[in-house]
Amino acid sequence: MATWLHNQRKGDLVELAEKVGLENYEAFKKLELASALDTFLAENEARFVSNPDLTGYFNSRSRALGSPVKREIRKDEDDAPLKVPRRRPVKSKLAEEITPESDEHPEASSTALIETPGRSLSQVAARIPLPATPADVALAVDRSTQVVRQRVSSIYQESGITEVSHATRATLSTVTSILFCVAAFELWNIRPEILANTFAFTIPAIEFLGTPDYPVYVPDMFLLLTSSFWSPAWTWAVTSAIVPSFMGYYFNLSANTSSSSSRRRSIGRNADYVVDPLTFSIVKAVLSYVVYAEGVTFNGILSESSILRLNKAVYGGYKGMLVGTAITALVSIYDAVLRK
Repeated sequence: MATWLHNQRKGDLVELAEKVGLENYEAFKKLELASALDTFLAENEARFVSNPDLTGYFNSRSRALGSPVKREIRKDEDDAPLKVPRRRPVKSKLAEEITPESDEHPEASSTALIETPGRSLSQVAARIPLPATPADVALAVDRSTQVVRQRVSSIYQESGITEVSHATRATLSTVTSILFCVAAFELWNIRPEILANTFAFTIPAIEFLGTPDYPVYVPDMFLLLTSSFWSPAWTWAVTSAIVPSFMGYYFNLSANTSSSSSRRRSIGRNADYVVDPLTFSIVKAVLSYVVYAEGVTFNGILSESSILRLNKAVYGGYKGMLVGTAITALVSIYDAVLRK
């Protein structure tokens, strides 16, 4: 029923309030002033129904109420005191913010009252974080996995493990390395026999870890001053290193692999090995069988007691030595085939 008042400018509403005698309206906004005028004029309808300035208001009111515009005017109400309406409660903060201060476009203000809350709700909803979808979670996991994989790969490359492993493989993938490994295995078994361990100290028990007393033994280095060490060490060195190396150097089959025209000029310089591994293995096998299996001392050059100690110390005895020479001989033959 206050539509006619809402369509008026605030200046017109202020002028109308002064004409009809509305009090305490100075602090009202436009909507509050229109509502106050609507209440005031409805309560004093008989007094202002004939006012030509209010014809539009009462016509709008009569259409809304469905009653005729003209009503009987009672004379005794001319002198009745005017009723002053109380100020209505202040509207919500949202209504005050969207109420335009300018009275130039009243229709735009009503449109803003309808559309602004929807836009505000959409803006608020846009700022609310929504839960991640399964696709987002899978994408995040995939990105994290790629980062971890790249980091681990970079650490592995910077550590130099690849280069060290390749260099180690290249070093061990030779016949010479296999010969040294076989000799080292024999020495590992011989060492406790010719250089026995002796008690050094005891690591005390640790109650927190639940470990008992642990005695520590070290090789008795004083045995290096006795024949108990040097006699068996000399016997093993002669049969497993010195004589096989001497024979492998002079009976070197790889030194004769060059053509006959250049053989005389380059004899010994084109050899693949300084010591032929096949000749080395054959000579060592013969000596191991003759010395450790048959007990030959070569006119007392080798000690019988040393031969017995070594035959007992080496894993498998002389048979273990023969197995080692067979392995090195097969490896040398395989290497020669690959070189052709």
